[in-house]
Amino acid sequence: MRNFTIMALAATLLFTACRPKPQDDFKYCVDEFADLGVIKYQIPGWDNLPLQEKEYAYYLAEAAKWGRDIIWEQNYEYNMPIRRALETIIKTWDGERSGEQWDQFMVYAKRVFFSNGIHHHYGEHKFFPECSREFMTQLFAECGIGEANLIEIMYNPDIAPVRKYQGTDKDIILASANHLYDGVNQAEAEKFYADMEDPTDPRPISYGLNSRLIKDADGKLTELKYTTDGLYGPALAKICENLEKAAEVAPSDRQKQIIADLVEYFRTGDLRLWDKYNIEWAEDTISKVDFINGFIEVYGDPLGLKGNFEAMVNFKDEEASRRTEIISANAQWFEDNSPIDPRFRKAEVKGVSAKVINAVVIAGDTYPSTAIGINLPNADWIRKEHGSKSVTIANITEAYDLAANEKPTSMLSEFAWDDAERDRIKKYGYITDNLHTDLHECLGHGSGQLLEGTNPNALKEYSSTLEEARADLFALYYLADPKLIELGLLDDPEAFKAEYDSYIRNGIFTQFTRIEPGKQNTEAHMQNRKLIADWCFEKGAAANVIEMKKRDGKTYFVINDYEALRDLFAELLAEIQRIKSEGDYAAGRDLVEKYAVNIDPDLHREVLERYAALNLKPYRGFVNPTIVPVEKGGKVVDYKVEYCDDFVAQQLEYGEKYSAL
Repeated sequence: MRNFTIMALAATLLFTACRPKPQDDFKYCVDEFADLGVIKYQIPGWDNLPLQEKEYAYYLAEAAKWGRDIIWEQNYEYNMPIRRALETIIKTWDGERSGEQWDQFMVYAKRVFFSNGIHHHYGEHKFFPECSREFMTQLFAECGIGEANLIEIMYNPDIAPVRKYQGTDKDIILASANHLYDGVNQAEAEKFYADMEDPTDPRPISYGLNSRLIKDADGKLTELKYTTDGLYGPALAKICENLEKAAEVAPSDRQKQIIADLVEYFRTGDLRLWDKYNIEWAEDTISKVDFINGFIEVYGDPLGLKGNFEAMVNFKDEEASRRTEIISANAQWFEDNSPIDPRFRKAEVKGVSAKVINAVVIAGDTYPSTAIGINLPNADWIRKEHGSKSVTIANITEAYDLAANEKPTSMLSEFAWDDAERDRIKKYGYITDNLHTDLHECLGHGSGQLLEGTNPNALKEYSSTLEEARADLFALYYLADPKLIELGLLDDPEAFKAEYDSYIRNGIFTQFTRIEPGKQNTEAHMQNRKLIADWCFEKGAAANVIEMKKRDGKTYFVINDYEALRDLFAELLAEIQRIKSEGDYAAGRDLVEKYAVNIDPDLHREVLERYAALNLKPYRGFVNPTIVPVEKGGKVVDYKVEYCDDFVAQQLEYGEKYSAL
């Protein structure tokens, strides 16, 4: 009884530490257009950093922003000329800047800026200008833009219709608009990289991660490496220049060495150096200011091999990190008690480092839209031998929450079944959502192991969806475990129900406010949520675990048996872990294709109609704060934070200041 009381008090303190605190004088919402909202995030604790760490973060942030052009070019080969045309029009057109046609042009330009190209940042389908083609032609002509072919690209639905194709009826590389391959089909690419792999290597190289695969005029396949002297060379040279400036003021020799290895990797393209950098980075659990920078996540590649450029600079939130430190300190217990085949559990969990951070800058594929948690490195063998580093981004989740509070309507009021569900989510939704992210990132991705001889790329185009589902299921299963009460992470054994309610409702229904009518569900994280929710709905149908209810012509999804649902999460987690551990491509494909892709058209129509009445935006992204050097007597004496209230202005500034390609 005494231990529970102490733990409950600890949980209350943790809630207080991580719950957003409204600030009357700071408005988070910056802009809204199409299906998008742009918000600001603050950098709490910045003023308390020593000058050296501020300067270190400043140069790391400059390095991050210099990779902007790379992600644009990776997403589609004509994104850069289209962006420059839009920038030129916004800066130089001297016609009437009002009225329906101009307003529609500006919405299109903002959408392109937000998505780092002409394909939706999440749905990956191509979107189109609503202003007339004649008006766009006029703008091009009057602003002296001679590339008329760009107008055809923007308006023609048959040109580059989807950034990453995931169907089964076409060649997934040839049908994808991204610029990760050139003239190469799926079979050729798969054979090229299969021939490079050594199945006996216990530390496999991430072949293809930092290159474009092309076919020359003679039919020979060649990799164009991303290096300072190769593809994206000018941008990578600027990144390295600023990384080296950061190294000069790095607070420790270890940080200097980490940066030196990353710079050498960018110069040579040697993927063994990338592994070396990742090991050193993962083992550095002491540095307060930290960063990621490179070709990391493979969600943009239909084969799941090639990394998109992304970067982030951050520093540790000491108070909020108590929560993740408790989780990571108990990693072995969670692994040992996971509801999977014991063959797939790690006998010894190594180096699980978890913390809560505040972002200083987001860049590349994490800007303007970013994740709320990160777990890296991605290589399974590095995770197994050296551990991983997991973060939850506190000031980003806080900004999301407080920006939502500025709105008069909410998803909860419209889609929750009753007051009991709403009250539970209002009371525990924030902390259980954060705990879900913590468990997903801190432990979920790092849990389990491949059987000896299993190819880490065996699941191919389905690997990202299945990996996100595996981590989500791990988190969902443990949210309801009494261990969280024992550890003081929750103070009510019923609190987990708030996240279960939200997860099922979102996965099976409300997340499809993000998708246009008639489109399939193609993004890996959305696929993962749909797979889990739909599978549990179907498997629990006989026992009515999740019930579809109707009231006043509206549909609701209500959980009737939370413990039974937890058992279903355990069952599906065991199966997906088996699929990954054994490399069972066919079983993984069948799960994704059956449960994750196709959307019920009637439910889709209903959720879109109900959502439209709320006047909310389903997607949100950010403008970055700006770190500004403060000089006195010709010497930098401080670095201050300035907050931006103009999304387009920041995009134009970045286009002028950080464009190297």
